[in-house]
Amino acid sequence: MVVEMKENGVAAAAAGAGEKAAQQLSVKRGEPTLVPPAEPTPTGEQYYLSNLDQNIAVIVQTVYCYKPHSGGGDADSKDVAAALRDALARVLVHYHPLAGRLGISPEMKLTVELTGEGVVFVEADACCDLADVGDLTKPDPAALGQLVYSVPGAKHILEMPPMTAQVTRFRCGGFALGLAMNHCMFDGIGAMEFVNSWAETARGAAELTVPPFLDRAVLRARDPPAPAFPHHEFAEIPDVSDTAALYGSQELLYRSFCFDPDRLERVRALALAGGDLGRCTTFEALSGLVWRARTKALGLAPEQRTKLLFAVDGRRRFVPPLPRGYFGNGIVLTNAIATAGELLSAPVSRAAGLVQGAVRMVTDEYMRSAVDYFEATRARPSLASTLLITTWSRLEFHGADFGWGEPVMSGPVTLPEKEVILFLAHGKERKSINVLLGLPATAMDAFQELMDEI
Repeated sequence: MVVEMKENGVAAAAAGAGEKAAQQLSVKRGEPTLVPPAEPTPTGEQYYLSNLDQNIAVIVQTVYCYKPHSGGGDADSKDVAAALRDALARVLVHYHPLAGRLGISPEMKLTVELTGEGVVFVEADACCDLADVGDLTKPDPAALGQLVYSVPGAKHILEMPPMTAQVTRFRCGGFALGLAMNHCMFDGIGAMEFVNSWAETARGAAELTVPPFLDRAVLRARDPPAPAFPHHEFAEIPDVSDTAALYGSQELLYRSFCFDPDRLERVRALALAGGDLGRCTTFEALSGLVWRARTKALGLAPEQRTKLLFAVDGRRRFVPPLPRGYFGNGIVLTNAIATAGELLSAPVSRAAGLVQGAVRMVTDEYMRSAVDYFEATRARPSLASTLLITTWSRLEFHGADFGWGEPVMSGPVTLPEKEVILFLAHGKERKSINVLLGLPATAMDAFQELMDEI
C-alpha cells in the first residue's frame, strides 16, 4: 500500500539538492492526448473492483530514467514517445480496464466504467540534461513532480483517470517515463507486471510473459459476509500523548537511512538476541527496530497504544492461490498493537516478534475475513496513533527495459504521509534497503541518534 503525500515539505536531507534540481529542471509539456487500445475491447460495462481494491484508491507516482541510446543522439530520443505510445496501445488490449474511467457501482463501491477512451499520454521536453535530475532515492515532489502528469483541476479520485503517462526528453538524448497510476487498479506486484509487459511489447515480443488475469470476482465477499477476526487495522486509537500538538508545532522533516547488508545483519542479530525468536526475517527485524525507534523518538507516553500496519502479499496465501498475473490488489493489511511502555521496556526482539506474529496471522481465512469485514462495515483503516510500513524492496523497477536498456534511476516521486515509512531497495545489487520517513524536527534528531547506534 502506498499513500500519496500531502504537501508537508521535502526531506531535510534532500532539501538543498531538491531545490537545486527543481530550479535546474524546467519541463515544457505538450497537450495531453489519449491512447486507446490498438484493437477493440469490451465497452459499455462496469469492471468489478474487489474489496481489497476499495481502500487504497490513491495515486502512486513513479519515474523511470533512461540514458541516451548509444549513437542515437537527439534523433533517437524523439522516437521514444512514438515507440512508447504504440506499445502502450498494444498492451492495453490485454489491460483494457486501464483505458476506462473510475465510477461508482449500484452497490456504492468504486468500479471502472469500460469506456475504452484510453490512457492520458503527454510528451514533454526538459531544458537540462538527465544528470541534472538528481537522486531518485530521495523522493522530491518539487522537481520530480514535473516528470509526471496530473490532471489540472481534478478535485477527487473520480476526476482522475486510472493512469497517466508522461515521456520527458532531455537535451542529452536521455528520457524519463513518469507514471501516475491509481492503486485501486493494482498493487506493486501487479503494477510491475504491467510495466514489464509494456516494455516487452515495446521490444517486439509477440506474447506477454505474464498475461494479466482480469477477473477479480475470485475475491468477492462471501454471502452472507462472515468476518471471523476483530481486524484491529481499522481501530481508532486515542492520541493520549498529544502527538498532534508536536506535529502541529514543528517542521516536518524527511530523511533517508540506508541499511547495507552488514547493517541489516546487525539488525537481525538485535532481533534474535536473547533467544525469544528462533528465526527472524530481515523485514520483521527492520520493522520491529523502526517501530520501536519511532515510538521512542516521538516521546510517546508509556500507556499510549500504538498500532503497526503493513501489507502482506496474499497471492500464494489464498486457498487456492490467486491465478498467475492476477490484475488487482492481492495484498492484505495486517496489524500489531502494543503500548509504548511495552515496546520500550523490552529489547528489539519483542517488537520483531509482534511483527512476526502479524505476518503469520495472514492466512486464507484471515484474508477472506478482511474481505467480508469491509463488505459488512465499509470501514476504512485508521492511521490514528499508527505507523504504516510499506515495502517496495522486492519490486523489480530496474527490469523495465523498453528497448533502451534498464533504467539508470527509478523510484517514487512523492514521500508517504507522516504515518508511513517506506522501505526501498537500494544499490546495484539491490541488497541494501533505504528507510524513508518523516518526523517533527526534534523527533527526527532523536531518531537519527538511535539509528547512529546501529
